[in-house]
Amino acid sequence: MPQPFEAPSLTPQFCFNQRVLRDFLRLSRQSIDDSITQNLNALVTPGTRPFDPIVTSSRQHPIPPPRRIIEAGACDDFKERVLFPSWQMRADVINYCAGVATSPDPNDPDLLLREVENARSRERVVDERLDPYSARYFPKDSRTESLAALLRNERAVESIIRSRTWSIVEERCGSTGETFEQVLDDWRKRKHSTG
Repeated sequence: MPQPFEAPSLTPQFCFNQRVLRDFLRLSRQSIDDSITQNLNALVTPGTRPFDPIVTSSRQHPIPPPRRIIEAGACDDFKERVLFPSWQMRADVINYCAGVATSPDPNDPDLLLREVENARSRERVVDERLDPYSARYFPKDSRTESLAALLRNERAVESIIRSRTWSIVEERCGSTGETFEQVLDDWRKRKHSTG
C-alpha cells in the first residue's frame, strides 16, 4: 500500500517558493490520485478464485473481465490510512499558504521596486495621439497576490482530482452515495473525536 507524502514544514518561505509548493502538490497527487487504479488493484488479493480448466479449453472473447469489487475492509483501510490523510495534508498546505497570501508581507523583496514603478507611472505624461500604447501600465503583482492566484488555481485542480479519484474509488469499492466532501468531513470528525 502506498504511503502518503511526508508533510512539509509549513513556513511562509515554503509558500512563497511557488516552484517547491507546486512540486509538492504535484508529487503528492501523482503518488495517490493519479495512480488510483494501480493503488486499488494492489488491494485485490491475487488467486482468490481457483483455477478453472475450462478457461483454457475454449477461445476467450476479447471482452475484458468486469472489474472486481474490492473487499470492503481493504478499501476502508486504504481510504483511512492513505487517501484521506493525503487529501487532508494537501488541504492543510493550501489553507496555510492561503493564510500567508492574505497576510501583510513586510519582507517582500520587490516592494520598493513596485513603489518606484508606480510613482514613475503616475508622473508619466501620456499623449495617446503620438503613442497609443503609452498609456499602458501593468503593475507587477506582489508576492502575496501571485501566491493567492496560484492557490485559487490549485484549489480548483484539487477539487477536480478528488472528484475523479472518488468516482474511481466508488466504482471499485462500492458506492456509498456520498460525495467526496461528505466522506472527507466524516473522516475528519472521526479523526478529531478519537485523536
